[in-house]
Amino acid sequence: MSRQTLDAAAPRTAPGRRRSATPSPSPRARRTLRPRTLVITAVAWLLAAVFLLPYAQMVITALRPADELRDNTYLPEHFAWSNFVDVWRESSLGGNLRVTLLVATGSTLLVLLVALPAAYYTARMKFRGRKLFLLLVLVTQMFQPTSLLVGLYREFYQLDMLNSVWTLMLCNAAFNLAFAIWILTAYIGSIPVALEEAAMIDGLSRFRALLRVTLPLALPGVVTAVIFTFIAAWNEFVMGLTLSTVPASRPLTVGINGFIGNYTVQWNFLFAGSVVAIVPVVVLFAFIERQVVSGLTAGSVK
Repeated sequence: MSRQTLDAAAPRTAPGRRRSATPSPSPRARRTLRPRTLVITAVAWLLAAVFLLPYAQMVITALRPADELRDNTYLPEHFAWSNFVDVWRESSLGGNLRVTLLVATGSTLLVLLVALPAAYYTARMKFRGRKLFLLLVLVTQMFQPTSLLVGLYREFYQLDMLNSVWTLMLCNAAFNLAFAIWILTAYIGSIPVALEEAAMIDGLSRFRALLRVTLPLALPGVVTAVIFTFIAAWNEFVMGLTLSTVPASRPLTVGINGFIGNYTVQWNFLFAGSVVAIVPVVVLFAFIERQVVSGLTAGSVK
């Protein structure tokens, strides 16, 4: 092709003008906040501050010396860091923390052991009475533990199982099982069955297909069930107060309540124990927050 032909095929521009690429907007222009966005951000920070103020007050009171508990000032003149050491020495908080860890971990594992097969079978098998089964599971979630305390106390008293960690594990697992079955059923049901069928065609059994294919995909739902069961067992108070009559066998929530006496309240130790109680749960939730949100929104978008 000759040079004249190439010149004729090239696009012509108006005389006196140069061709230039359209300038892309600068990052500052893209990040310009609109007034509506600014208002929403300010309201969000305000709400966050309102919810965080009680926790800040709890930490500040936990660091107050005993002689400054009745002062009207928001901040103490001196910070008593020794309160977090004295609360372990002068109470059975260490044993209560151990009981809470055992109960929360044991009940979570028990719920997972029962809820996973039940949710998998309910999501995959179209058996007669499936909706009725899910309805009955939901109905059990409506019962409050407080309304069943008298019967539970009498039953475990006859079985000689009061003041036992296993008793608290069974009760916490029973009251959190319904939620775990529902969330896992919804999440496993959103996973295509064709993936398991392809794995079984390749030679895997149904159980191995569940372990290698379904469970990794359902991990956000499993994490959601685990964290909610763990937090519910960690924060449980009424059953621990009723079914544990010995101070050494009580969970942490009941042990903290021991700082409230008939005539005096040890506010610094009470809030120091509360800080100790919330730190593990906050740290655990911060690490797996994304998977919890993913598990809660399972099935919301088709």
